[in-house]
Amino acid sequence: MVTISHIIRDVLDRHVLLQEAFSQNIVSYNKLANILKPEIEEELGRSVKHNAIVMALRRNSEKLVDPTLRPSFSYSIETIRTDIFYIVMEESPRLLNKIAELYSVIDFKKGGLLNIIQGNCEVAIITNNKYRDKLLDIFGEENILETIEDLVSISLTYSKNFLLTPGIIYDITRYITWENINIIDIILTKTELNLIVGRKDLMKCYKTLGRFSEKTGKAKENFSITE
Repeated sequence: MVTISHIIRDVLDRHVLLQEAFSQNIVSYNKLANILKPEIEEELGRSVKHNAIVMALRRNSEKLVDPTLRPSFSYSIETIRTDIFYIVMEESPRLLNKIAELYSVIDFKKGGLLNIIQGNCEVAIITNNKYRDKLLDIFGEENILETIEDLVSISLTYSKNFLLTPGIIYDITRYITWENINIIDIILTKTELNLIVGRKDLMKCYKTLGRFSEKTGKAKENFSITE
């Protein structure tokens, strides 16, 4: 039998940001009950009392696991790369052939950076800003959808197995989102997560990650800055 509590639990399971708001103790139970009342009444097929919804919200919110208590892994900020160039193009057979040319252009021994993200219809390339003109020359005949300059890359290295644990990426991105920092892209491997953000957000992002480490007590700051 479906009850008010069942519906409230389902709503909280589906809306992670509501869980975050409850954990920060910034939710008005009365206002949230008013918002959820029509949905609950529609699903139950009858009218319900406002106070019953408020009580169900309180009971279920107390059962939520504190986000800071979820399983987490230690990480370290290994590298901060500045002057990053980001370009997105429409995928084409010709484009994929041209990508091979990049490996003769990028000088990896001198800190060259090259990340290629291939989607279903688009290809994004992340590299050092000093290669911008060469990339535009190579891909000049392609359909360029977006180019963004003045970006930075913050590289986080995790302990093993974090890739298979739910919520680890959210633990990082939720703090950054709350600070209104826009993440341009996320590059993920087995133990490494790279955040691409605007240069203007570099220090704010770094301080935010520092505050996250204070809450978990598991972060290490051991990094270098590369132009």
